[in-house]
Amino acid sequence: MADTADTRTPAEIEADIRRRRETLAETLDEIGVRVHPKTIVGDARAKVASHVDHTLGRAYVQVNRVVSEVRGQFTDERGAPRLERIVPVALLAVGVVGLLAVGGRKRRG
Repeated sequence: MADTADTRTPAEIEADIRRRRETLAETLDEIGVRVHPKTIVGDARAKVASHVDHTLGRAYVQVNRVVSEVRGQFTDERGAPRLERIVPVALLAVGVVGLLAVGGRKRRG
C-alpha cells in the first residue's frame, strides 16, 4: 500500500497555503477584470472594429478589381485609350444626362 503520510513541516504547509491563497487572489482579480462591464464593452468594440476593418478591406479589394477590369475594357495593352469603346459610352452618357435634364424641366413648368 502507498504511504499517504504528509512529511512536510507545519511551516512548509503554511507556506504552501500562503502561495495557494496568492494564486487564487490573482485569479480572482483577473476574473474581476474580465467580467467588468467596461472590459466587456471594450472587447465588443474591438471585435466590431476588427470586423469593419476586414469588411472594408474586402470591399477595397473588390472595388480595385472592378476598376481594373473597367480600365482594361477602355484601354489597350499599352495603356492607350480605345476610342472605339469610349466614344459610344460617352455619347450614351451625354444622351442620358440630356434626357434627365429635359425631363426635369417639364416637371417644373
